[in-house]
Amino acid sequence: MIRIFIADDHMVVRRGLKQILLEEFPSAHIEEGADAEILLKKVMKEEWDVIITDLSMPGRSGMEALQQIKLHYPKLPVLVLSGHPEEQYAIRVLKAGASGYLNKESAPEELVKAVHRVLLGKKYITPSIADQLILGLDKDNEKLPHEYLSDREFEVFKLISSGKSVSDIATQMSLSVTTVSTYRARILEKMNMKTNAQLTIYSIENKLL
Repeated sequence: MIRIFIADDHMVVRRGLKQILLEEFPSAHIEEGADAEILLKKVMKEEWDVIITDLSMPGRSGMEALQQIKLHYPKLPVLVLSGHPEEQYAIRVLKAGASGYLNKESAPEELVKAVHRVLLGKKYITPSIADQLILGLDKDNEKLPHEYLSDREFEVFKLISSGKSVSDIATQMSLSVTTVSTYRARILEKMNMKTNAQLTIYSIENKLL
């Protein structure tokens, strides 16, 4: 019996994914949770065959959860299913150990195909992600400024660019205001910028918002 855990803060999304998977795997045992904390507790206490997680959830992010899971269970397949476009996060999550990245707008059959593939111990990579990987090989010395940011810095960068205040970001990410301010300073330094407005303009120009 296949055991699958779904982590997403939207109940409608979780139920929809569960329904799609049960149609393909009728005997599967599927559980769900609304945030990364629940996901990590379940992974540490029970055995699973596949994890499907969102990136943006209250508290810890899906990226943090992915990194923790791969630290303790490197062979456990983790599929990241997110509302963010592939060009924003796909390469980052694959480098962090994910077995695949799917946009939430993907057709149901793509999810089923991805689960089948990762159950075989393989990576699920869409044609557009494959193109990104090939381009990345050609552009290793031509990185864009945001590509030098750590995963955590990139998350904070995205939130700042979207207009959120330091205090809002601190609340959303369960961090102190001081910590977020430190991240902001690092981001501005690494990207050679001085204001939040510059970050926003950069994000728009590079289709990161």
